[in-house]
Amino acid sequence: MKYLYLLLSCILMFSSCGDDTLSIEEQLKVDTGLIEDYLKSKNLTAQKTSDGIYYIIQTEGSVEKPKITTEVTVTYKGYFLDGTVFDSATKAKFRLYDVIQGWQIGIPKFGRGGKGTLLIPSKYGYGSREINGRSFAVLAFDIEVVDF
Repeated sequence: MKYLYLLLSCILMFSSCGDDTLSIEEQLKVDTGLIEDYLKSKNLTAQKTSDGIYYIIQTEGSVEKPKITTEVTVTYKGYFLDGTVFDSATKAKFRLYDVIQGWQIGIPKFGRGGKGTLLIPSKYGYGSREINGRSFAVLAFDIEVVDF
């Protein structure tokens, strides 16, 4: 009987390993494809960081750029690639180390008064955490760095 229990436990354990979730690297490839398709469909040109964050600079802003420890004031609109807005704020204040990695990497591309768009793969956003009923979502943010 104890062998039967052990056998059933093993079957349950191994059957749960066969889910359809992607590895972080595979998800990043999927997200990159979604971002590139989005850019193409909107006829936009973006730069890409070595991490895979895409950014479009409309206004560069000052030469001085914020650092990870800097408190920044930002006006932003966050939305999914289908245009659904999930967050926005006017003159939100925070330290860069307190926000998602995509902002930690992307916001320093802009100086004071800088405006543009960040396109963030899920790995650097909310990952598997649900936001508005979506997990592993690519995030887009229209931002303006008001001050730091």
